Amino acid sequence: MPAIAPLPVTLTGRHVRLEPLSPDHLDDLFAAGGGDDEVWRWQGGPTPRTVQELGEKLTTLLAEARRGVYVPFAVIHLGSGRAIGWTTYLDVDVTDERLEIGWTWYGRAHWRSAVNTEAKLLLIGHAFEELGMGRVQLKTDHLNVRSQEAIARLGARREGVLRRHRRRPDGTWRDSVYFSLLAEEWPEAKSRLAARL
Repeated sequence: MPAIAPLPVTLTGRHVRLEPLSPDHLDDLFAAGGGDDEVWRWQGGPTPRTVQELGEKLTTLLAEARRGVYVPFAVIHLGSGRAIGWTTYLDVDVTDERLEIGWTWYGRAHWRSAVNTEAKLLLIGHAFEELGMGRVQLKTDHLNVRSQEAIARLGARREGVLRRHRRRPDGTWRDSVYFSLLAEEWPEAKSRLAARL
């Protein structure tokens, strides 16, 4: 089947629900990660110190979503019913059957929990199984070792590094480490991720 572009959709697991991001999530999101330098360290731009500053980031993301650049999701922790972060589909290319998962953050209280594993299980599964994608890619700053380890635990393969790829907010240059997972690799990766949950 030919690949199709992602649309806003709700994806539900045992620990998290991914639902279309909206301004209604702002207060929960700020409570989860607003003002936390460690949460925002690798996100680009300054740490949002107020609800208004996080609202500006959210508004920018939603404007890009309306232009078709991103498909953003709020990550809802089912135990609390509250939004604890966001994640997006981006760089979608239906012709070449690929997309990227990125601009992901979670409140620090949910690091090293089932949240990231299940969110990625839902997103990657949707990309391969419903959207017909052949490749899902993820990238991160070469200095963000925690993120690289988390991506590798998903079963994604490290492909290489784009040097001097992006300017950081402080003016230094980031190298971007790229990872990917292919459709034929997904069944084995899916089994491993499901077992980890």
